[in-house]
Amino acid sequence: MFDIDRSSPIALSKQIEAKLRHMVESRALPGGAKLLSIRQLATQLAVSTNTVVVAYDRLVAAGVIDSHGTAGFFVRTTSDAGRSIPDEVALEAGTEQEPVWLAQQANDQRAGVLQASSGALPPTWLQDAVPAAAVQRALARSAAGMASRCPPQGLPELREHIALLLRGIGAAFDAGHILTTFGGTHAIDLICRSFLQPGDTVLVEDPGYFLMFGRLRQDGIRLVPIKRRPDGLDLDELEAACREHRPRLLFVQTALHNPTGWSSSAANLHKVLILAQQYGFLIAEDDVHGHFQQGHCTRLASLAGLDGVIYYSSFCKVLSPALRMGYLAAAPALLKVLMRTKIHSIMTLPALNEYVLLEVLRAGNLRKHLDRMQRKIMAARNVSTRQLSAAGVLFEQPGDAGIFLWGTMPEGLDVDLLVQDAYRNKILLMRGAAFSANDTPDQHIRFNVAFSQEPRLSNYLQERLQAVAGARSSLARASATAGVDGQR
Repeated sequence: MFDIDRSSPIALSKQIEAKLRHMVESRALPGGAKLLSIRQLATQLAVSTNTVVVAYDRLVAAGVIDSHGTAGFFVRTTSDAGRSIPDEVALEAGTEQEPVWLAQQANDQRAGVLQASSGALPPTWLQDAVPAAAVQRALARSAAGMASRCPPQGLPELREHIALLLRGIGAAFDAGHILTTFGGTHAIDLICRSFLQPGDTVLVEDPGYFLMFGRLRQDGIRLVPIKRRPDGLDLDELEAACREHRPRLLFVQTALHNPTGWSSSAANLHKVLILAQQYGFLIAEDDVHGHFQQGHCTRLASLAGLDGVIYYSSFCKVLSPALRMGYLAAAPALLKVLMRTKIHSIMTLPALNEYVLLEVLRAGNLRKHLDRMQRKIMAARNVSTRQLSAAGVLFEQPGDAGIFLWGTMPEGLDVDLLVQDAYRNKILLMRGAAFSANDTPDQHIRFNVAFSQEPRLSNYLQERLQAVAGARSSLARASATAGVDGQR
């Protein structure tokens, strides 16, 4: 097909990407043409399959090729682009850079837009996580097929498998403490509906999960932000807020915090539990990103059990956004209230979704899948950190794992203008202020490592940041010259 230069300083994956891009642009590979499979191309070029995966992922992210699941990879055609909804007529849930607008962009997946700040993994990374055969087996195992109903608490056998997963992180709950949900966002909604009333005070992390702030305010909840540090919540701020506001509930992400990627220390979590007991507030522990954690990480649910802690997680990001499956765990008295709310709002989850997830967990392939994801994410973190650092982004306190990098932009750069300009150039970036409960100005940008290794992002940032640096240098020289002239 083509040759690669092993003596070149350019990475093999970038060479493959460039060669294929040139073949598409020159029409040597016309629209609709099927590419060699990952394994076939790796064998032909005598490289690892991971090298080809990286190249294909970048081409998919750039909109040059499409992944058609098990059918393989194909060159994007003009008709493919024509089938997408044009931006100018698309229905927008909010104004640009508003939280709901940002969430919509990640799910609309508009052609050619690089999801550099997305909260999700590329579809190509997950396309084999739930094999089509698992869906067929799930239907075959359900007694009534597509007429099957699902208990509101969730399929008992599925909850047993989820309980086994929780024991693996030191949280020894049985299936009776678990309730299935439509992912983490649904779990948050159930908690808000079940335990909060207008006028209640809720403590949230700052920075924190951007979509939750609007959800709480919509219900008339008063938000009190607590600064998030690399080792956990700022304990002085937390204690002061408890004394002053007597909060009803605290939302906290202990493992691989979104957007920073930090994980809380055991000492910090112990103090949080002491304050919760002292001031009588509930804790909602968000562990949606915990699947991406390599090695051991302490959770509140493993320290306190379910004594005042509602734990929730999701399979949407790591396994399948199509299934929309998650779960929460709570003490029986709290779980009963949560299940009543679930029945009132949606009755139950689709039986098909639960049977498919059960089939995936029963097959025992989740651990291997998570290992693969963690290795790919770590490789992407290394590439993205290197390229973004070279472009001028600062990473003062990077997390150890996970899909996010919390990058600081140089002083003098208007982050709001940058993200607006980036979107005009089909790059979606999220400014740090979006993760603040008070929309406080912030020089950070959240980067998704899976998409941020695409050179288009680092090239764009390097050009913009160099322009800012040049302007600052010119201003400094002008000031210095004015100072000298003033002394004459």
